[in-house]
Amino acid sequence: MRRIVLLRHGRTAWNDSGRAQGHADVPLDDVGQAQAKAVAPLLAEMRPVALWSSDLSRAAQTATAVGAECGLTPVLDARLREFDIGPNRVGLTSDEYAAAHPGEHAELLAGNVDAIPGRETRDDVLQRFLPALTERAEGLREGETGVLVSHGAALRVVVPAFLGWGDDPGESLGVLANCGWIELTHSASVWTGGEARWRLTAWNRVAP
Repeated sequence: MRRIVLLRHGRTAWNDSGRAQGHADVPLDDVGQAQAKAVAPLLAEMRPVALWSSDLSRAAQTATAVGAECGLTPVLDARLREFDIGPNRVGLTSDEYAAAHPGEHAELLAGNVDAIPGRETRDDVLQRFLPALTERAEGLREGETGVLVSHGAALRVVVPAFLGWGDDPGESLGVLANCGWIELTHSASVWTGGEARWRLTAWNRVAP
């Protein structure tokens, strides 16, 4: 069996205050640092052989905490970043965004993200993220585990796509907690006629 653990970063001050981050390079706050330190030994028990991370500080700092427990140095990859949410959304709460940019906010609620300047669509994110995840998955040997640290919204769209699910069911999976993780395993099953394939085996596990 091969396994990939996909970990959302720890909390930031902007997470705590409900401010949108996107590509803004916001570091972990004290709670986020504690979350990363709490989850690190649990992931170390899985004996990962590789550790990859988004290059944004909140993810890289989380990965560094995990790496300290696992004896691994994170490999940073900009393709694993969160959605770029556009310049007008960064740093604002939802209410502040609606007040400052009502037209963009209305387009967002309607799902017309193409109409929002600078905002990545689901397809934009998949175009960069999915190849990166596929490369990492294919690079693992049988019996090996890899850990990938990224961001909540990006993970919710890439996991269903990676697994080949139709109709983008990411919304039904629920929001990932800060330092919540996903487990994907690759193995054969009687249900697939002995064919080996990737499966979702855990969603939003958190440290106790």
